Amino acid sequence: MPLILTHGWPGSIVEFLKLIGPLTDPVSYGGDAADSFDVVVPSLPGFGFSQKPTETGWTVSRIASAWVELMKRLGYTRWAAQGGDWGAVVTTALGAMQPEGLLGIHLNTQYAFPAQIPDTLSPEQRYAVETLALYTGDLGGSNHLQGTKPETVGFALADSPAGQAAWIYEKFQSKTDNHGLAEDALGMDDMLDAISLYWFTNSAASSARIYWENKSLTFAGPKLTLPVAVTVFPRDIPRLPRSWIEDTYGNLIHYAEADKGGHFAALEQPEILVGEIRTGLRTLRS
Repeated sequence: MPLILTHGWPGSIVEFLKLIGPLTDPVSYGGDAADSFDVVVPSLPGFGFSQKPTETGWTVSRIASAWVELMKRLGYTRWAAQGGDWGAVVTTALGAMQPEGLLGIHLNTQYAFPAQIPDTLSPEQRYAVETLALYTGDLGGSNHLQGTKPETVGFALADSPAGQAAWIYEKFQSKTDNHGLAEDALGMDDMLDAISLYWFTNSAASSARIYWENKSLTFAGPKLTLPVAVTVFPRDIPRLPRSWIEDTYGNLIHYAEADKGGHFAALEQPEILVGEIRTGLRTLRS
């Protein structure tokens, strides 16, 4: 099954390196050949080795349309999509578009808040609201700055490798399943690989523009009718309750709660994510 994986910010194609082998060659990793995928890992426009857009208009809908064209040019007629963070926004946009050939999607970040938060909340729903407030509040400084002045901060980050490292490390520290330090959850080499890709490609400003291009988006995503598989990681921010996920994804073919991991699932828990992708999308193969 062809599968397109989409990263987020401050993610990159690097975060999928540990997934490619097990997904494409499951037998070599103790899995079943029937679960193999053809894996396509594009870099978001302005990220990594992708060219830096010279015009505005690269919204998630436009990126999703580009992904449809990409899969078509690669010769795939039936395929699936997966993503987290901004990758989940793009994958959700694909799900809303329902292009010909898209069988279903897997999300490890869910955009399923109700448009109007109810007055009465369950404990799980209240936790979702509280973690969203944390995401947009104390943890939202970089998002706000990149959504309003991406070029301004881009000059500073392009001028300082220490600044670029701190800008990204803070996200790893605040959104992973750790005990106070990012390195509790992520290997130092993995973090340096991720940071270095931004530094050596000078893509701090061009990658930040995805926030500016899509600043009107909220965590209340569209209701989807195509098959959707979901994996919730315990330390994700925000973390959504199953009730809201079920309300938003009418054809929920798989739901699971991982026992560990945070917002950067592909980097933190690649084995768990691989297993969830295999399980979540398995019924689409028929």
